[in-house]
Amino acid sequence: MLRYFFQLLKFKLSITVVFSALAGYLLGVENFEIENFIYLIFGGFLVTGSANAFNQILEKDKDKLMIRTCNRPLPLKKITVFQALVFASLIGCLGLFLLNKINPDGSFYGLLSKSCFFGLISMLLYVLSYTPLKRVSTISIFIGAIPGAIPFLLGFVAATDVFGLAAGTLFAIQFFWQFPHFIAISWTLDDDYKKADFKMLFGGKKNQYPAIISILTSILMTIISILPFFYIDDLSLSIYSFCIVLGLGIWFSMKSIMLYLNIDDRTAKKLMASSFAYLPLVQITYVLDRFIF
Repeated sequence: MLRYFFQLLKFKLSITVVFSALAGYLLGVENFEIENFIYLIFGGFLVTGSANAFNQILEKDKDKLMIRTCNRPLPLKKITVFQALVFASLIGCLGLFLLNKINPDGSFYGLLSKSCFFGLISMLLYVLSYTPLKRVSTISIFIGAIPGAIPFLLGFVAATDVFGLAAGTLFAIQFFWQFPHFIAISWTLDDDYKKADFKMLFGGKKNQYPAIISILTSILMTIISILPFFYIDDLSLSIYSFCIVLGLGIWFSMKSIMLYLNIDDRTAKKLMASSFAYLPLVQITYVLDRFIF
């Protein structure tokens, strides 16, 4: 029974989200506080897991129709919707409680710390906007990119208790990264998504239109990612890291250009694989740069 609840968390996805948050924290922290670090790890993981569980509750009937998701616990009726709701609610509340213990003195109106606020906004947008909009329009990708980009920002805010240009820059990098990432996934899984009537591919067809969006957003992402080299308060890059981040951005953008030129599933899969590699490599470069150079 426990393994079915574990599957609701989408463990691998939740871990990548926490990784982004921890990278943001390390970029902003001046006086490392182990308590806040632990609150961020477990709070972020539980909030993300809760959002993933609610997503599966809302999409349980759609999940039955897709090869990728038909073996999830709810379509197979290994657990009930009520059990999943209780589980998602409990871990969500616990996660928000832990995030609220990070820098409580800087809370909004004495109620929510900034970390808790961004965690709550991320969860609400993912569950109440992104999830239902997948059945309506590809605007869901734009909406989904917001909660998807919050973890990097949230970690920085957890460390600094400041939401400014530096935090916004980290948010923007991960925000624009998600468009090539989503396009590659929706391209590769287009047949499966259509079975569930999910509108996930820009333009609805595998042609140059989604590839153009991928190119433009990856170029924007690359430009934003090197801005700290020139001047951003509380965020900087050495010349060495500037070259690495720029090189990674060009490499990733070229994958989008190749999709435009080839218009095939094989190239889309390469773009998807590169998207999984690009973001953690950039985040690691940023963090190493701060502590080495």
